[in-house]
Amino acid sequence: MISFNPDTRAHIRPATAADLPAVEKLLSESDLPLAGVRESLNDFVVAEAAGDLVGVAGLEVCCDDALLRSVAVRPEWRSQGLGRALVARAISDAEARGIHALYLLTTTAERYFPSFGFQPITREAVPTAVRDTDEFMTACPTSAVVMGKTLNASP
Repeated sequence: MISFNPDTRAHIRPATAADLPAVEKLLSESDLPLAGVRESLNDFVVAEAAGDLVGVAGLEVCCDDALLRSVAVRPEWRSQGLGRALVARAISDAEARGIHALYLLTTTAERYFPSFGFQPITREAVPTAVRDTDEFMTACPTSAVVMGKTLNASP
């Protein structure tokens, strides 16, 4: 449980099919693409507070690698550590699943993700299965920064 003050708590949990409308709404409000969200929702985590979805982070698994995607936090919850907790949970989930590496695309957070060990890389350095995702091929602009992180995956 993430607690920011005694009156406000957010709980991070796996996303369910019932979360899809709220996830899509938050992503749309954050100007993030929806392509592939429905298909990958089982690999997303959400933050919930007082019955409202206040944050999300997702994995789009591609063989032994994954795309970290759809990281969004409602404006009133930003700068309180919730985004960091969501990303850390997604990375931990990927490691527990034996994922070898994570990749991401960003147009706004290239200074944020190095704190998790992500480094800028070229598009060509990304495995084909990840490059073939909707988000990578069409949803994110070609100007997006590409980043990667090798994981210490559990067997």
